[in-house]
Amino acid sequence: MVSRRNFLGGAALAAGTVSKVAMAALPEPVIQTSPDTQPPLQPASGRPYNPVVTLNGWTLPWRMNGGVKEFHLVAEPVVREMTPGFKAHLWGYNGQSPGPTIEVVEGDRVRIFVTNKLPEVTSMHWHGQRLPCGMDGVTGLTQAPIAPGKTYVYEFVARRPGTFMYHPHADEMVQMAMGMMGLWITHPKGKHPLIDPVDRDYVFLLNAYDIEPGSATPKIMTMLDFNLWTWNSRVFPGIAPLVARQGEKVRIRVGNLTMTNHPIHLHGHEFMVTGTDGGPVPRSARWPEVTTDVAVGQMRQLDFIADEEGDWAFHCHKSHHTMNAMGHNVPTMIGVDHRQLARKITQLVPDYMVMGERGMHDMTEMEMPLPDNTAAMMTGHGPFGPVGMGGMFSMLKVRKDQKAGDYSDPGWFKHPPGTLAHEWQGPLAEPARPAASAGTPAVEVNIRKPTGAHHGH
Repeated sequence: MVSRRNFLGGAALAAGTVSKVAMAALPEPVIQTSPDTQPPLQPASGRPYNPVVTLNGWTLPWRMNGGVKEFHLVAEPVVREMTPGFKAHLWGYNGQSPGPTIEVVEGDRVRIFVTNKLPEVTSMHWHGQRLPCGMDGVTGLTQAPIAPGKTYVYEFVARRPGTFMYHPHADEMVQMAMGMMGLWITHPKGKHPLIDPVDRDYVFLLNAYDIEPGSATPKIMTMLDFNLWTWNSRVFPGIAPLVARQGEKVRIRVGNLTMTNHPIHLHGHEFMVTGTDGGPVPRSARWPEVTTDVAVGQMRQLDFIADEEGDWAFHCHKSHHTMNAMGHNVPTMIGVDHRQLARKITQLVPDYMVMGERGMHDMTEMEMPLPDNTAAMMTGHGPFGPVGMGGMFSMLKVRKDQKAGDYSDPGWFKHPPGTLAHEWQGPLAEPARPAASAGTPAVEVNIRKPTGAHHGH
């Protein structure tokens, strides 16, 4: 839900429609609370551009004031629905974490008001921007901290096109662990030799949280062992699909504000890394990929033609990052027969389930009660059953009949006859194996001890 939008009227208001008194006042902030992907915000003032679509997010409206684009961000506690049935208590901007995407055009002069409604000081760093040093947002180094209840003004020219981020540089460990971050897109002001026009332009941030099952507030001291790996603070099945019409040129921009790298992998298509937070990649330095690593603090811009119909998986290739809330200090139980132990435990805990003796796939269909407000480890369902993945996972849905500009989910792909993997119905031949030596177990552990003389150690 967007509120207070009538003040700014989205991007539709031109400066001439508002009185001088109103323009001298602080722009009233626009608040968004819906977790759904919002349609692109078409620019109705300022320089034209092709807007992006923020996955499970939105773009912040602005007003033009004397030729300056004005935005208003409010740092505040927010509630983010990470997936249906699970809500987290985070800190963010304008009602959400991440905050709204800011879109401008190369050469725009921008003025951003940042109001602090947190219980501690904050600031705003414009990650990747060329700007006056005093606008860089590092508390103590380039500016005084923004005290609770105060508003600071940042003003600079968006000097180069590209994909950038924003986040605080005040009590950074806590504030970023609580979800304070957002995206910034600077579009080229005209035809650019290294930036091709595209039909669809998606953007999202990689972020991570450590929230105990049954609770709602992240553990801010966690350094690496997070249990919720998210895109725009959403976990699958809460992450929306990326849709495209077959043959369209698609751009995906990914930023990483977690504590580790993420190999982002797309099925069914090859892409080119056409940009970083340093700017467009020279054409001579591009090569086709199906996976690209996005390191901490980096942005990557991926361009490709969506020429293969289907529902294609799109995910981080670190397997733990495609799980939801799970414990990591769990012994491997594969092959362990613990029926006797389970029988005793169920006398005390009737709902207890044996987990892991045949692998963890059973978790996709488990019915054991979970604490309230918990994202189950694997809950996504597809047309053939449980998907078996969560966290940083979504789909690229390519359809022949998806209308241009239509971002709605087209449903599950209907596979043409003869194109679906199926069970083999013929006879099975036993694989040829080397003859086992008499008395040799099927699985063994060999220990090789050093032989011969040893000197000096």
